[in-house]
Amino acid sequence: MSKKIIAIVPAAGVGTRARRGGSVLLSATVPKQYALIGGEPMLRRTVQALLREPRISQIRVIVSREDTWVESCLQGMERTVWRHCGGDTRDQTVRQALEDLKADDDTWALVHDAARPGVPVEDLDRLISTCLEQDQGGLLAWPVTDTVKRQGPLQDDRLARSEQTVDRDGLWLAQTPQMFKANYLLECLQKAQQQGASITDEASAVELQGGQPLLIPGSKRNLKVTWPEDFELMDRWL
Repeated sequence: MSKKIIAIVPAAGVGTRARRGGSVLLSATVPKQYALIGGEPMLRRTVQALLREPRISQIRVIVSREDTWVESCLQGMERTVWRHCGGDTRDQTVRQALEDLKADDDTWALVHDAARPGVPVEDLDRLISTCLEQDQGGLLAWPVTDTVKRQGPLQDDRLARSEQTVDRDGLWLAQTPQMFKANYLLECLQKAQQQGASITDEASAVELQGGQPLLIPGSKRNLKVTWPEDFELMDRWL
Protein backbone atom coordinates (compact mmCIF):
# COMPACT_ATOMS: atom_id res chain seq x y z
CA MET A 1 0.00 0.00 0.00
CA SER A 2 1.36 3.43 -0.94
CA LYS A 3 2.05 5.83 1.90
CA LYS A 4 0.40 9.24 2.04
CA ILE A 5 2.93 12.08 2.12
CA ILE A 6 1.79 15.55 3.13
CA ALA A 7 4.20 18.45 2.64
CA ILE A 8 4.06 21.19 5.27
CA VAL A 9 5.60 24.57 4.45
CA PRO A 10 5.85 26.82 7.54
CA ALA A 11 5.51 30.38 6.25
CA ALA A 12 4.34 32.40 9.23
CA GLY A 13 7.54 34.40 9.78
CA VAL A 14 8.66 37.71 8.30
CA GLY A 15 12.39 37.16 7.60
CA THR A 16 14.12 39.79 9.76
CA ARG A 17 17.66 38.83 8.71
CA ALA A 18 16.85 39.27 5.02
CA ARG A 19 16.26 42.98 5.67
CA ARG A 20 19.68 43.68 7.17
CA GLY A 21 21.85 46.01 5.16
CA GLY A 22 18.89 47.93 3.79
CA SER A 23 17.90 45.43 1.13
CA VAL A 24 15.85 47.01 -1.65
CA LEU A 25 14.45 43.60 -2.56
CA LEU A 26 11.99 43.58 0.33
CA SER A 27 9.16 45.91 1.20
CA ALA A 28 9.09 46.99 4.82
CA THR A 29 5.66 45.41 5.24
CA VAL A 30 5.82 42.27 3.08
CA PRO A 31 7.21 39.01 4.60
CA LYS A 32 10.36 37.57 3.06
CA GLN A 33 8.58 34.59 1.50
CA TYR A 34 6.69 36.89 -0.87
CA ALA A 35 9.78 38.64 -2.25
CA LEU A 36 10.17 38.03 -5.98
CA ILE A 37 12.68 35.57 -7.40
CA GLY A 38 12.68 35.34 -11.18
CA GLY A 39 9.51 37.43 -11.27
CA GLU A 40 7.52 35.15 -8.94
CA PRO A 41 7.11 35.13 -5.15
CA MET A 42 9.67 32.89 -3.46
CA LEU A 43 6.91 30.94 -1.70
CA ARG A 44 5.31 30.09 -5.04
CA ARG A 45 8.69 28.94 -6.36
CA THR A 46 9.10 26.68 -3.32
CA VAL A 47 5.68 25.10 -3.81
CA GLN A 48 6.46 24.57 -7.49
CA ALA A 49 9.62 22.69 -6.50
CA LEU A 50 7.63 20.37 -4.22
CA LEU A 51 4.99 19.77 -6.88
CA ARG A 52 7.64 18.14 -9.07
CA GLU A 53 7.52 15.13 -6.72
CA PRO A 54 4.35 13.17 -7.61
CA ARG A 55 4.34 11.15 -4.37
CA ILE A 56 3.45 14.26 -2.37
CA SER A 57 -0.35 14.06 -2.00
CA GLN A 58 -0.89 17.59 -0.76
CA ILE A 59 1.09 20.72 0.11
CA ARG A 60 -0.15 22.63 3.14
CA VAL A 61 1.29 26.14 3.44
CA ILE A 62 0.99 27.42 7.00
CA VAL A 63 0.75 31.19 7.41
CA SER A 64 -0.07 33.58 10.24
CA ARG A 65 -3.60 34.63 10.98
CA GLU A 66 -2.76 38.13 9.75
CA ASP A 67 -1.37 37.01 6.36
CA THR A 68 -3.17 38.72 3.46
CA TRP A 69 -0.81 37.71 0.64
CA VAL A 70 -1.00 33.91 0.49
CA GLU A 71 -4.19 33.56 -1.56
CA SER A 72 -2.99 35.71 -4.46
CA CYS A 73 0.44 34.03 -4.27
CA LEU A 74 -0.78 30.43 -4.46
CA GLN A 75 -4.15 30.66 -6.18
CA GLY A 76 -4.61 27.95 -8.83
CA MET A 77 -1.70 25.72 -7.74
CA GLU A 78 -2.62 22.04 -7.80
CA ARG A 79 -2.52 19.89 -4.64
CA THR A 80 -1.95 23.05 -2.59
CA VAL A 81 -3.92 24.52 0.31
CA TRP A 82 -3.07 27.19 2.85
CA ARG A 83 -4.00 27.34 6.49
CA HIS A 84 -3.97 30.39 8.78
CA CYS A 85 -2.77 28.51 11.86
CA GLY A 86 0.88 29.57 12.10
CA GLY A 87 2.52 30.36 15.43
CA ASP A 88 5.16 32.74 16.72
CA THR A 89 8.01 30.25 16.21
CA ARG A 90 8.80 27.60 13.63
CA ASP A 91 8.23 24.67 15.96
CA GLN A 92 4.93 26.15 17.10
CA THR A 93 3.86 26.61 13.47
CA VAL A 94 4.72 23.01 12.54
CA ARG A 95 3.07 21.65 15.68
CA GLN A 96 -0.13 23.56 15.00
CA ALA A 97 -0.03 22.49 11.35
CA LEU A 98 0.12 18.84 12.40
CA GLU A 99 -2.69 19.32 14.91
CA ASP A 100 -4.74 20.90 12.13
CA LEU A 101 -3.89 18.05 9.75
CA LYS A 102 -5.33 15.31 11.99
CA ALA A 103 -3.31 12.62 10.21
CA ASP A 104 -3.71 8.88 10.50
CA ASP A 105 -0.83 6.68 11.64
CA ASP A 106 0.29 5.87 8.09
CA THR A 107 0.71 9.49 6.99
CA TRP A 108 4.17 11.00 6.62
CA ALA A 109 4.87 14.71 7.04
CA LEU A 110 7.52 16.29 4.83
CA VAL A 111 8.41 19.70 6.28
CA HIS A 112 10.18 22.16 3.98
CA ASP A 113 11.36 25.74 4.47
CA ALA A 114 9.50 28.37 2.49
CA ALA A 115 12.90 29.95 1.84
CA ARG A 116 14.39 26.93 -0.01
CA PRO A 117 12.95 27.27 -3.54
CA GLY A 118 15.96 25.60 -5.15
CA VAL A 119 15.56 22.07 -3.76
CA PRO A 120 16.30 19.69 -6.67
CA VAL A 121 13.71 17.04 -7.53
CA GLU A 122 16.39 14.35 -7.28
CA ASP A 123 17.00 15.36 -3.65
CA LEU A 124 13.28 15.04 -2.92
CA ASP A 125 13.26 11.61 -4.55
CA ARG A 126 16.30 10.49 -2.54
CA LEU A 127 14.82 11.64 0.76
CA ILE A 128 11.38 10.14 0.22
CA SER A 129 12.65 6.85 -1.20
CA THR A 130 15.17 6.34 1.60
CA CYS A 131 12.74 7.16 4.42
CA LEU A 132 10.03 4.88 2.99
CA GLU A 133 12.43 2.03 2.27
CA GLN A 134 13.94 2.22 5.77
CA ASP A 135 10.61 3.08 7.42
CA GLN A 136 12.50 5.76 9.35
CA GLY A 137 12.48 9.54 9.38
CA GLY A 138 15.32 11.60 8.03
CA LEU A 139 16.46 14.89 6.60
CA LEU A 140 18.49 16.29 3.77
CA ALA A 141 21.86 17.54 4.99
CA TRP A 142 25.26 18.60 3.67
CA PRO A 143 28.58 17.43 5.19
CA VAL A 144 30.67 20.28 6.59
CA THR A 145 33.76 20.85 4.45
CA ASP A 146 35.00 24.23 5.71
CA THR A 147 37.08 24.74 8.83
CA VAL A 148 34.75 25.55 11.73
CA LYS A 149 35.59 28.20 14.34
CA ARG A 150 33.97 28.74 17.74
CA GLN A 151 33.61 32.37 18.73
CA GLY A 152 34.92 33.48 22.08
CA PRO A 153 33.36 36.06 24.44
CA LEU A 154 32.98 39.53 22.95
CA GLN A 155 35.35 42.14 24.33
CA ASP A 156 34.94 45.90 24.69
CA ASP A 157 35.33 46.56 20.96
CA ARG A 158 32.50 44.03 20.27
CA LEU A 159 34.53 42.36 17.51
CA ALA A 160 34.16 38.58 17.15
CA ARG A 161 37.31 36.55 17.74
CA SER A 162 38.04 32.88 17.15
CA GLU A 163 38.51 30.95 20.37
CA GLN A 164 38.70 27.40 19.06
CA THR A 165 38.80 25.35 15.88
CA VAL A 166 36.04 22.73 16.01
CA ASP A 167 36.64 19.25 14.61
CA ARG A 168 34.38 19.08 11.55
CA ASP A 169 34.52 15.28 11.31
CA GLY A 170 30.97 13.96 11.44
CA LEU A 171 29.38 17.43 11.27
CA TRP A 172 26.54 18.09 8.83
CA LEU A 173 24.56 21.20 7.93
CA ALA A 174 20.86 20.45 8.26
CA GLN A 175 18.60 21.27 5.34
CA THR A 176 14.97 20.61 4.54
CA PRO A 177 12.79 18.81 3.69
CA GLN A 178 12.75 16.76 6.87
CA MET A 179 10.42 13.76 6.76
CA PHE A 180 8.84 11.85 9.65
CA LYS A 181 5.65 9.96 10.44
CA ALA A 182 3.21 12.82 11.05
CA ASN A 183 1.81 11.67 14.38
CA TYR A 184 5.25 10.71 15.70
CA LEU A 185 6.61 14.15 14.81
CA LEU A 186 3.62 15.81 16.46
CA GLU A 187 4.24 13.80 19.64
CA CYS A 188 7.93 14.81 19.66
CA LEU A 189 7.08 18.49 19.18
CA GLN A 190 4.46 18.38 21.93
CA LYS A 191 6.91 16.78 24.36
CA ALA A 192 9.58 19.33 23.45
CA GLN A 193 7.12 22.11 24.23
CA GLN A 194 6.33 20.56 27.62
CA GLN A 195 10.06 20.30 28.37
CA GLY A 196 10.66 23.93 27.39
CA ALA A 197 13.31 22.84 24.88
CA SER A 198 14.73 25.06 22.14
CA ILE A 199 13.76 23.45 18.82
CA THR A 200 15.32 24.78 15.62
CA ASP A 201 14.18 22.05 13.23
CA GLU A 202 12.01 18.94 13.26
CA ALA A 203 14.98 16.60 13.62
CA SER A 204 16.03 18.31 16.86
CA ALA A 205 12.61 17.53 18.38
CA VAL A 206 12.99 13.89 17.34
CA GLU A 207 16.55 13.71 18.68
CA LEU A 208 15.39 15.13 22.01
CA GLN A 209 13.10 12.10 22.41
CA GLY A 210 15.88 9.64 21.59
CA GLY A 211 15.36 9.33 17.83
CA GLN A 212 18.22 9.18 15.33
CA PRO A 213 17.02 10.66 12.01
CA LEU A 214 18.70 9.52 8.83
CA LEU A 215 21.17 12.00 7.30
CA ILE A 216 20.54 11.96 3.56
CA PRO A 217 23.00 13.88 1.35
CA GLY A 218 21.45 16.95 -0.20
CA SER A 219 22.76 19.63 -2.54
CA LYS A 220 24.28 23.10 -2.33
CA ARG A 221 21.50 24.24 -4.65
CA ASN A 222 19.13 23.72 -1.72
CA LEU A 223 20.25 27.04 -0.28
CA LYS A 224 18.13 28.71 2.39
CA VAL A 225 17.52 32.30 1.34
CA THR A 226 18.44 34.15 4.53
CA TRP A 227 20.54 37.23 3.78
CA PRO A 228 19.87 39.97 1.17
CA GLU A 229 22.58 38.69 -1.18
CA ASP A 230 20.99 35.21 -1.17
CA PHE A 231 18.10 36.54 -3.25
CA GLU A 232 20.44 37.50 -6.06
CA LEU A 233 22.23 34.15 -5.92
CA MET A 234 18.97 32.18 -5.99
CA ASP A 235 17.64 34.39 -8.78
CA ARG A 236 20.61 33.38 -10.93
CA TRP A 237 20.26 29.68 -10.09
CA LEU A 238 16.54 29.55 -10.90
